[in-house]
Amino acid sequence: MRQLYSLLFLLLIPVVLLRLWWRGRANPGYRRRWRERFARLPNTREQGIWLHAVSVGETLAAAPLIEALLQKYPELPITVTTTTPTGSERVHALFGQRVQHVYAPYDLPWLLRRFLRHVKPQLALVMETELWPNMVHSCAEQNVPLVVINARLSKRSARGYYKARCLSVPMLKNIAFIAAQERSDERRFIALGVHPERIEVTGTIKSDVRVSEAQRVAAKALRESLGESRYVVIAASTHDGEDAMVLDAFARLKQAKNDAALILVPRHPERFDAVTKLAEASGFRVARRSQNAFGADTDILIGDTMGELMMLYGVADAAFVGGSLVARGGHNPLEPLAWQLPVQQGPHTFNFATLTRRLSKAGIIDTVTNAESLAHVWQRFSATSARAERAAQIAPIQRQLGGTLARLLVIVETILESPR
Repeated sequence: MRQLYSLLFLLLIPVVLLRLWWRGRANPGYRRRWRERFARLPNTREQGIWLHAVSVGETLAAAPLIEALLQKYPELPITVTTTTPTGSERVHALFGQRVQHVYAPYDLPWLLRRFLRHVKPQLALVMETELWPNMVHSCAEQNVPLVVINARLSKRSARGYYKARCLSVPMLKNIAFIAAQERSDERRFIALGVHPERIEVTGTIKSDVRVSEAQRVAAKALRESLGESRYVVIAASTHDGEDAMVLDAFARLKQAKNDAALILVPRHPERFDAVTKLAEASGFRVARRSQNAFGADTDILIGDTMGELMMLYGVADAAFVGGSLVARGGHNPLEPLAWQLPVQQGPHTFNFATLTRRLSKAGIIDTVTNAESLAHVWQRFSATSARAERAAQIAPIQRQLGGTLARLLVIVETILESPR
């Protein structure tokens, strides 16, 4: 089955390349460095750790672990692979020359063998569920232990794995260890054949997110530009279909709170222009973060820069986390909680189902279903006392959720020191 999968993948390569070229219209980075995707690599440092993160979100989530590995193992080169140019930009922005970045090779056996012969990693770390059959098989073949960190497996993904079990089950059995986010993820992996001794619930590394001093300074400066006394809400990581609802909710909020401001951050860069036009059509005064032409008269600020979302949360008084009013599974609610903000999400949060249930049960996250309910929650938290009460509820939950990074470092140390 893996050979059949490889043949089908090979036949689809022209389509894959055409898609890269097409996406390059909006982001020219997709049209560059194609040789790396075929494992034709520049000079690289060998015998270290290979960490694979798909794009920006996974790179930002992995950043604390990468930083910890650089400090703990200064003698081991770290190679970080992504599949998107925005992910590549984040790696370079966060780590510069301290790590080496290349694009991940396509999942064909000879390309993976070439990549592994070139990099010669002692350990492979894969973020979340970015698992590919030939990647896993090639690591096992080359005696490179592969560890899935921050692993999650939703019901939907588990059903997909089960339908393709003739391919997925052998793949999962070749994984050295899985660090699962939640108990439910662990159960689903075990149901697919992962041995219980090769999986552990470590929590999500995103729970160890911390606000840096630089982010606090930048957020304070931006808030001063928008107006310190104003009520500012943020809608972050929005997807197609959500922006119109967010703008409707903001219009309702403005009727009750005339000086309110909205920071609207689309999930994908290729949507920045379209969302800006949609906001302008609503009749509000709109500015873009990248142009720095905003002030106390700005109604809507479009967050069209990369890598600033964590800082932008710090500008706001309440935060809606997108991908949840449409069926995209939601995004990480712990980032705005690190700022102790009231958080709102839609009903579609299957990517963070267990975490969302826990936060909802603790009363520190609100579920909204449409523009009207979002506006109602935003209006409730326009009161300073309501925000202070929610912040007091958030603090003890934050302490309970921490510690994942330390647990992951123990797993890495154990596997690196284990004989092969």
